[in-house]
Amino acid sequence: MSELHHECGVAAVYHFGQEKNSPVAMPYGRGRVSRLIPRMLLDIQNRGQLAAGMTTYKPFDKDLLLTHKRVGTVSEVFRMSRKSKYQKLMDKHEGPAAIGHVRYATCGRDDPSYAQPFERSHLEKRKWFAFGFNGQLANYPELRNEIRSQGDFHLARETDTETLMHLMSQEIAECSDINPRDLLSNVSQRLDGAYNITFINARGTMFVSRDPNGFRPLCYAVRDGFFAAASESVALTNIGFDPEEVQDLDPGCAAIIEDGEFRIERYAPAVRVSHCFFEWIYFANVCSRLDSQSVYLSRKFLGEELAMQEQESTVNAIVVPVPDTAKAAAEGMAFSLGVPCLEGLMRHRALGRTFIESEDREAKARMKYIPLPEVLRGKRVFLVDDTIVRSTTMRTLVDQIRTKGGAAEVHIRVACPPIMAPCFYGIDMPDVNDLFAPKFLAQKQLITPEVEAEMARHFNADSLRYLPVRSIAKAVNKDPDQLCQACLTGDYPTPAGERLYNLSIENVGVDGRAGRRLVEEDVEPVLPPARL
Repeated sequence: MSELHHECGVAAVYHFGQEKNSPVAMPYGRGRVSRLIPRMLLDIQNRGQLAAGMTTYKPFDKDLLLTHKRVGTVSEVFRMSRKSKYQKLMDKHEGPAAIGHVRYATCGRDDPSYAQPFERSHLEKRKWFAFGFNGQLANYPELRNEIRSQGDFHLARETDTETLMHLMSQEIAECSDINPRDLLSNVSQRLDGAYNITFINARGTMFVSRDPNGFRPLCYAVRDGFFAAASESVALTNIGFDPEEVQDLDPGCAAIIEDGEFRIERYAPAVRVSHCFFEWIYFANVCSRLDSQSVYLSRKFLGEELAMQEQESTVNAIVVPVPDTAKAAAEGMAFSLGVPCLEGLMRHRALGRTFIESEDREAKARMKYIPLPEVLRGKRVFLVDDTIVRSTTMRTLVDQIRTKGGAAEVHIRVACPPIMAPCFYGIDMPDVNDLFAPKFLAQKQLITPEVEAEMARHFNADSLRYLPVRSIAKAVNKDPDQLCQACLTGDYPTPAGERLYNLSIENVGVDGRAGRRLVEEDVEPVLPPARL
């Protein structure tokens, strides 16, 4: 799963109450709550490590909005390892409201100009705004070409974030008294894809909004005139909100603070709720709750599902997770099977961000994970991973566990169904031709034990087993119709996503592989009892 990256994460704070300081916001005080943003971004650093930034509202300064953003991790961008420099930066960016952002690029180059929030300066306060964007617009190429065709307009970056900024600017310019709900309503009619937004302008108006499909998570909390929002709940509970105070923002809704008042408004109907299942099984912080469902318990359940379909002998067996997000699934599997769950692979912590500079995926994997022969030698190893994307990392891991770790057997267990199609809604997922599973599965073909055996041979593993699609909805406690599982089934919830998928399979070979497959609900597999 180290081969997948998320688009980004967002955060916002606002001490809008006039009468008293909120206990949650203390010890910062009303005018200094912006200092909470770096702490919140650290809690959602898992969503993007390429760049980070914040924009502060400073109502009594010359710079009514002040933005700081850089390429780097949160601690690097905000100089958190240098106390004096960090304090100086925080003093400069003090204010009663702020928005923050962490980024990994699914489109756009890795340079500072792509870091967020994006700020649009203007002489008129209502036209001066900054915003952070979490997601990906599936119809970005069409929007970009439409803007460029309109006479004297110019887009300086190859990113859907700049396109979104242009669309919002147009709406604000055309109506002198447009409110946040109408702004979002008008803009959303032109958008297809995932788009959570945090927004603040020079008047002090803030909103955070979730797209009508609800692809990406977004939650908020309010207490005593203090408001906070973030992509994940852990960022809110870690600054002092009680878990029961944290609410999920409904798809198609916005939390708005305007003229010192807080409200929730719907700006678009939620026609088809399509929560991304990957949020629970991989991307989100394991401490978070997304749309009322625990991330940890979801992953643990997937491991229990793996155990229920186990057929191999568990004599002299251990369960080993691929660090770090597969740990909960491995624990659930091991507990259900009654075998030890041990860390036979360790992540090389010292490599840091410089590790991503290499383009050799196999070399990356060999550097990133260290097998422990003291744990692995002579064991029947059940290697649990979140999913398999391109297969390079898994092949390297199996080889290392055998050669350096001395394992007697390696059985791959994947706490996810096969990835069959790209994502166009905010996950940096390869095209069909670069994915592992479509090379073995023809269009609309069910995965069978024979196919899994062929996959295992590719990895030089003793066996391989995936979870069926039906396990996902059970694990996240959602109706399948409320989930986006397009990367598993090829069923995209928006028209632009469907068009992009059709384009992506045009280059597939004549054998018909790398196409859409049936979900397992059509056939209930009958498994033999596990051998002890």
